[in-house]
Amino acid sequence: MAQKPSIPKGTRDFSPVEMMRRNYIFDTIKSVFRLYGFAPLETPSMENLSTLLGKYGEEGDKLLFKILNSGDYAANLSDEEVRQASKISEKGLRYDLTVPFARYVVQHQNEITFPFKRYQVQPVWRADRPQKGRYREFYQCDVDVIGTKSLLCEVELVEIVERVFKALGIRVALKMNNRKILYGIAEVIGHADKMMDITVAIDKLDKIGLDNVKAELRERGLEEAAIEKLQPILELQGTNAEKIATLRTVLAGSETGLLGVDEMETVFNHVEALEIDLLVELDLSLARGLNYYTGAIFEVKALDYQIGSISGGGRYDNLTGIFGLQNVSGVGISFGADRIYDVMLGCGLFPEELNSSTRAIFLNLGDDAEKVSLKLLRELRAEGLAAEIYPEPAKMKKQMEYANRRQIPFVVIIGTEELQMEMATIKNMVSGEQQKVAFSRLAEMLK
Repeated sequence: MAQKPSIPKGTRDFSPVEMMRRNYIFDTIKSVFRLYGFAPLETPSMENLSTLLGKYGEEGDKLLFKILNSGDYAANLSDEEVRQASKISEKGLRYDLTVPFARYVVQHQNEITFPFKRYQVQPVWRADRPQKGRYREFYQCDVDVIGTKSLLCEVELVEIVERVFKALGIRVALKMNNRKILYGIAEVIGHADKMMDITVAIDKLDKIGLDNVKAELRERGLEEAAIEKLQPILELQGTNAEKIATLRTVLAGSETGLLGVDEMETVFNHVEALEIDLLVELDLSLARGLNYYTGAIFEVKALDYQIGSISGGGRYDNLTGIFGLQNVSGVGISFGADRIYDVMLGCGLFPEELNSSTRAIFLNLGDDAEKVSLKLLRELRAEGLAAEIYPEPAKMKKQMEYANRRQIPFVVIIGTEELQMEMATIKNMVSGEQQKVAFSRLAEMLK
């Protein structure tokens, strides 16, 4: 019995139409990255396990796909050696693009010119439980600048978010926060050790309301006096400038906290001066993966479609430290291609022409027409028009149905009459209209 074809759970095939749409997203994002002077980088699909292990926390380590050494490697090993897994697997599929980037920077530090600006669009792998919107193989689109603490980099990332989503037609809000502000809040209320607990609770403010957040803080060991000090932060409202002013008062006792407030104010002032057309708001409930970031943190939400964040990132002060290169600060942001795809599909934002790779197809009506068609095809392609011919003479109805199913917008018909007049009949497959056009004007018409 023939084997039933299948693919591993949590992976996907992408049809030609899906690929054209995905490439549209990738090309749009990359073109914006290039505008800001970022250069492309690629790293191998697999890294040494020593590079990956211990970089993503205990949970992350469990989700690493490990790769068996070459097929016949285990053949000559004793059972005991086989049990020592490290001898069998020394490599793993990359889990994200950030750790390989850090490894690259440290390995090539003498060839790199700092600040180093790179973008990377490649697949990553996680041995996660597959479910809706969560895959074992998916793409990340990262852009980072490493080797400078300048806040102009943060401003540039805000501009990149503005340009990318404007180009894709998605209305978004960019939420920003600063890790130093979060630390300052914890410090001021006398619980610098409970920064994570406080942040997790604040994060639920929208969902469960003020009283429930207070109850949760009590459960997490905060006394009434500390919760009282938190009150102005929990009730923080108004414009970014008003929020900054409140934070200055509340965080007066924390040097780190005030530094975070200064950083945010600088970024917001630039954003305002540049008249960036984007809803940018200071959101204290934004925490992201805390252990990693040290300064600004970003998250992008779609306004017209219900889905998690579609982009996120932040500033990290010691990413390369894990590989022995200390005190190199960087900041970056990652665009979630799969979620962006879902938003664009849900809101009908993909251009119509992405439904077909071909602009026009010539019907095949026999020898003489075939020769003329092939010559005309060369001329159309020289003009940059994607065109093809039905490969064999067949009933006209069959050829028309083929064009329809492929969603090709124009059909070119060259029959006996057209050959004599040196004209082609063009049929618009969307409107059904037909018109005759001189061979010499065919490219101009189809454009």
